[in-house]
Amino acid sequence: MDDRTRRELRLLKAYAVIVTLVLGTLSLAAFQRSGQRQKFGEIDVERINVVEPDGSYRLVISNKARSIGPIYKGKPFGYPGGTRPGLIFFNDEGTENGGLTFSGHRNPDGTYEAHTGMSFDQFDQDQIVVLSYDDRNGRRRAGLTIGDRASIPINEMVAERDSIMKLPEAERAAALERWRQPRNGVPLYAPRVYVGRDADRAAVVNLADPDGRPRIRLRVDSLGTPSIEFLDAAGKVTSRIPTAGG
Repeated sequence: MDDRTRRELRLLKAYAVIVTLVLGTLSLAAFQRSGQRQKFGEIDVERINVVEPDGSYRLVISNKARSIGPIYKGKPFGYPGGTRPGLIFFNDEGTENGGLTFSGHRNPDGTYEAHTGMSFDQFDQDQIVVLSYDDRNGRRRAGLTIGDRASIPINEMVAERDSIMKLPEAERAAALERWRQPRNGVPLYAPRVYVGRDADRAAVVNLADPDGRPRIRLRVDSLGTPSIEFLDAAGKVTSRIPTAGG
């Protein structure tokens, strides 16, 4: 090996050492700054995970493709992600407990569909307070719904249903009917209060019993005519204000 080759090798070694030191310094600086607040004028991102120090989710903000599926105590269940753009909230145990989702598109035939919903979930269960807008090509509903749910962990309910769906078709319908029955006397879901605008352009307030059966209906229809109806458990109107023909 001649002197020129030796000099070139020494230069390469020195260069490698310098580059390593520079990269190490930059990496250390970036690590040290990771806990500091950063300011951005604008950022494009497909998903943001807000997590606790142990890595458990508290909030996920995402587009549709990268949206998260249901999570119960840190474990996925039910169905995969990729269907609901928006914000999903999680409780102290890493279980989903509500969110804000939205969609809207025009179909090939020119009609359109749009939906926005903000929900709050019962502990260990699904949504019981929902503020929603649903539009099917101009036939729209918008309002607030408050409901009751049985106190059974949602992941257990979903696991039961998934097992039933694997049964032979001849057994499936009866098993699903049993699955839908109340638990300890409480329906799986019972809408109790609805305040909003229905698809017939009427302003309505519906009040239901613990089984979700409407018992009082306040309504102002699309022509401005007001009414109050009282219903029995079978859904029959027992009295009305104003009375029929009144």
